[in-house]
Amino acid sequence: MGNFSDILVGLQQSSPGQTEFYQAVEEVLEALTPVLEAEPRYCDEGVLERLLEPERQIFFRVAWVDDNGRVRVNKGYRVQFNSALGPYKGGLRFHPSVNGGIIKFLGFEQIFKNALTGLPLGGGKGGSDFDPKGRSQGEVMRFCQAFMTALYRHIGATVDVPAGDIGVGHREIGYLYGQYRRLSGRFEGVLTGKSADWGGSLGRKEATGYGCVYFAENMLAERGESIAGKTCLVSGAGNVAIYTMEKLTELGARPVTCSDSTGTLVHHAGLDVPLLKSIKERDRGALSAYLETHRDAHFIPASDYPQGRSAVWCENADLAFPCATQNELSGSDAEALVANGVICVSEGANMPCTRDAVSVFLKSGISYGPGKAANAGGVAVSQLEMQQNAAMASWSAERVDTALRTIMYDIHQRASHTAREFGVQGNLVLGANIAGFRRVADAMIEQGVF
Repeated sequence: MGNFSDILVGLQQSSPGQTEFYQAVEEVLEALTPVLEAEPRYCDEGVLERLLEPERQIFFRVAWVDDNGRVRVNKGYRVQFNSALGPYKGGLRFHPSVNGGIIKFLGFEQIFKNALTGLPLGGGKGGSDFDPKGRSQGEVMRFCQAFMTALYRHIGATVDVPAGDIGVGHREIGYLYGQYRRLSGRFEGVLTGKSADWGGSLGRKEATGYGCVYFAENMLAERGESIAGKTCLVSGAGNVAIYTMEKLTELGARPVTCSDSTGTLVHHAGLDVPLLKSIKERDRGALSAYLETHRDAHFIPASDYPQGRSAVWCENADLAFPCATQNELSGSDAEALVANGVICVSEGANMPCTRDAVSVFLKSGISYGPGKAANAGGVAVSQLEMQQNAAMASWSAERVDTALRTIMYDIHQRASHTAREFGVQGNLVLGANIAGFRRVADAMIEQGVF
């Protein structure tokens, strides 16, 4: 990788132990090689060095009181990575796995994802190692209030606009926004994913899952195929997975798997998405409860998974949608998918495929949509929510969905055309990274060094 090796070594020294961040950076740098060779001004202007260092990192203590009156302490993070194109935009993740490296990896990916939408958005990410699972409503509320008390002075409608992510859904956004309003005295579009009754956008909850399917629709169209009639594998059982399955069913496809931390649900007749929604909404229930209604389905406990593999990817299918979390799909999983007939993979999660898995997909010639392109629907509709907030307006669900479908088409076109420009037709990893990078890098150069 030439000088890139020095960059990676420097990152490991200045930001030790941030494995996911190094992985994301290495993938981007490899993809950018053709454009950096063709346009040396990007290196001459020090764009890479500036792009890899966040503009601001905010780490803070979150102290809150549980139902037993005990004081609890968690870590809070907000990484404001790049604002060349607009206010920082990216979700908040509440999960025990959260650390500085994961937030940096997510924030770095968010720069390119947001740039690909064509909308005026910078990149950022945040969260905490707090786990909402098993906590009472009162505990979640008190944690969210404590988190926002530490964060509110660093965000704003034209500065930094967080959203939800894993562990941060409608409930958490409500508590966070209520505390922001209480502290700031302002009713403004500082958070997205709000209730449609008080400033949110219709279609935001569904946007990442729907957008992931729309992106697959565009990849399949290039192959002369359609989604209708296809058998689909989906991982995860959260917001993204549920609405990916919902849109697939609506378009005539048949999702047959989903998963959570306890295992994988398989229903070859096609998953009952309304039932899954009710199970997950009912105290975030276990997927195994599905079998009480559908006796022809079966559940594979995580303890029974093949060594180094996930049961989600072991079924014969046409399309795959990894929608759970980072690095969930391994190289051996990818080989199984290709062997089992999958022709298209569209990432609903952020970096769910390992480097080995991505290599398998690219070599196989199947259609592969990386997360920074395929799962950009959520941030796209977040920006539409920002537009509605700024205009004090509310759009219909049909208008939002039409805009989302258009944005996902445009993202695919940008990535596909850029890949073709550099002689690697169909390589959307390279196309998405270069297209996003160019937009951000040009803005950074035009605005001068800071």
